[in-house]
Amino acid sequence: MKSAMASLKEARASQERRGTELNWRGGFCPVPSLLELSTMEQCACVERELEKVLHKFLSYGQHSNQNLDELLRSVGELREQLSSAALQGTPLSPTLSLVMSQCCRKIKDTVQKLASDHKDIHSSVSRVGKAIDRNFDAEICAVVSNSVWEGRDKQQLLQMAIVEHLYQQGLLNVAEELCQESALSVDLGFKQPFLELNRILEALQQHDLRPALEWAVSHRQHLLELNSSLEFKLHRLHFISLLGGGAQKQLEALTYARHFQPFARLHQRDIQVMMGSLVYLRNGIEKSPYSHLLDSERWAEISEQFTRDACALLGLSVESPLSVSFAAGSVALPVLMNIKAVIEQRQCSGVWSHKDELPIEVDLGKKCGYHSVFACPILRQQTSDANPPTKLMCGHVISRDALNKLISGGKLKCPYCPMEQNPADGKRIIF
Repeated sequence: MKSAMASLKEARASQERRGTELNWRGGFCPVPSLLELSTMEQCACVERELEKVLHKFLSYGQHSNQNLDELLRSVGELREQLSSAALQGTPLSPTLSLVMSQCCRKIKDTVQKLASDHKDIHSSVSRVGKAIDRNFDAEICAVVSNSVWEGRDKQQLLQMAIVEHLYQQGLLNVAEELCQESALSVDLGFKQPFLELNRILEALQQHDLRPALEWAVSHRQHLLELNSSLEFKLHRLHFISLLGGGAQKQLEALTYARHFQPFARLHQRDIQVMMGSLVYLRNGIEKSPYSHLLDSERWAEISEQFTRDACALLGLSVESPLSVSFAAGSVALPVLMNIKAVIEQRQCSGVWSHKDELPIEVDLGKKCGYHSVFACPILRQQTSDANPPTKLMCGHVISRDALNKLISGGKLKCPYCPMEQNPADGKRIIF
C-alpha cells in the first residue's frame, strides 16, 4: 500500500510539474489540458481512499500494540501471582480467581475488537479497488484490435520504440537487457548519440561544464548554422560559477573572460553585465544588483538548451516516439472509447475496420501536428498517395477522385468558380 501511495503521489507531482518543467528526456511539457486535469482528479480520488486505508492501518497497528502490551503485562502479573500461590501450597483465593476470570474476559474482548477493526480495514481496502474501477476504465483494450501487433515486424517495431525510449531516458542497462531478451539487434551507431547525450547531461547535473563545452566547441560551426547561443551560454555559466567563488577567483574570472571575445558582437549586453559584476566581487555578488546571475535555475536552463540543440544537430527528437505516441493515445483514448460504445450500441461494427483510419477525426492539438494534412472540400475525405490533392488552373485544390467525378464531356468546371479547364492541366500537390 505504501508503494502504491508513493507511486500515486509521484504521478500527481509529475503532472503538476508539467506546466513548468522541461526535461530533455520528456521534452517540453505544456500546461495541463482538460484531460490531464481530469486524470489528476481521478488519481486524487484514489489517493484519498489510499490515505484513509493507510491512516486506519497505522491507527490499527498502534492500537493493537498498545492493547497487546497491556494484555501481556496483565497476564505476566497474573502468572507471577499464580506461581507464588503454587509455591506456598495455598489454595486459589477468591480474589485471585476473580482476577483470572477478568483477565480471560479482557483477552476475549480485545481479540474480538482487533478482529472487528481488522475486518474494517478489509472493507477500506475494497473501497480503494472500487475507487479505481469508478475512476478508470478497465476496458481500454476494447478500442484496439487483438491483431494490431501480430507479426514479427510489428513486434520488432514496438520493441525498437521501447528501446529507443529507454536509451533516451538514460536507462541504458534496462535497454541492453531488453535487447538481449527480445533478441533485438541494435547498431552501435544508433546507441552512440544517446550515450553521448546522457554522459554530458549527467555531467551538467553535477555542475560539470567541461564535457558540454568540449562538445559545443567541436560542433561550433553546426551550432552557428542553427543560430544557437549554446557555446556562449556555457562560457557564461562557467564565468558565473567563478564569480560565486568570491574575490579569490577574481583573477581567474578575468582571465576566463577572454573566451567571450568571439561572441562580443552578438552578446555585447550580456558581456557588459558580467564585467560590471566584477566591481561587487569583493563585497559579494549575492548582495549586489547582479545577484540574479547566481540563480540556480541557470543550470536547468543550460541542460534544456543543450538537449534541444544537440537533438536538432543529431537529427533526434527531443521526445521519444514512444512518449509522443503515449501522449497522443492519452488524448485520443476518451474519444475512441465513446466511439466504440456508440458503434456497439448501434450495432454498426463495420464502420471501424481497425486498420489505417478511424471512423472520425480526433483532434490531438497543435503539439501533435507534424505535417500538413489536406482534406478534400468536395468529398470530405483526407487525401492520400492513391488520392493526392490536385491544383486546378484557377488555383483551387481538390482531390484527384473529386476531379475525376467532376469531369463532364472531357471538360472540368471548377466547383468554386465558373472557370472551365482541361482536366489534364491539374497538377498534383505535395505538401
